[in-house]
Amino acid sequence: MANPVEENNPVLSQVAEKGTESLVAVAGHPIHAMMVAFPIALTMATLGSDVFYWWSGDAFWARTSLWACGAAFWLGVAAGIAGTAELLFVPGIRNRAASWTHAVAAMMLLSILGMNWGLRLYADETVILPLGLALSGLSAIFVGIAGWHGGKLVFDHGIGLMISSDG
Repeated sequence: MANPVEENNPVLSQVAEKGTESLVAVAGHPIHAMMVAFPIALTMATLGSDVFYWWSGDAFWARTSLWACGAAFWLGVAAGIAGTAELLFVPGIRNRAASWTHAVAAMMLLSILGMNWGLRLYADETVILPLGLALSGLSAIFVGIAGWHGGKLVFDHGIGLMISSDG
């Protein structure tokens, strides 16, 4: 059933006519959607291990934060490359405002993760409190913002969905 708002608005109906099927996919499964779970989980693991370091003072949690943050950053870059390809090559994705909001929030997240990881890479564990913990908290906020808009693209706009009559 068509959306009545899109039927009455020529601009929205023109946007809705563009294809939204993923072009960067394996067997019809969008690569970007498959990859984002890892940076999301590792970003939250960085925040969690920072909190545990704050609570316990155990250097194990500082090392865990370093590795989790670095992995979140590099896996996020890889997911971002796949997402950017989708944004640039699929007109139905490129024409939706939520796509650009998602992309900007994701790039902000990667910038914060990169700073957080770089900060920890050559400093001792004392850098975690308070700056590393604050950056980890900010990263978690941007995970929520980027995830919200990414979910909006999938659930509200059907981005990346393969609709088939086959079972």
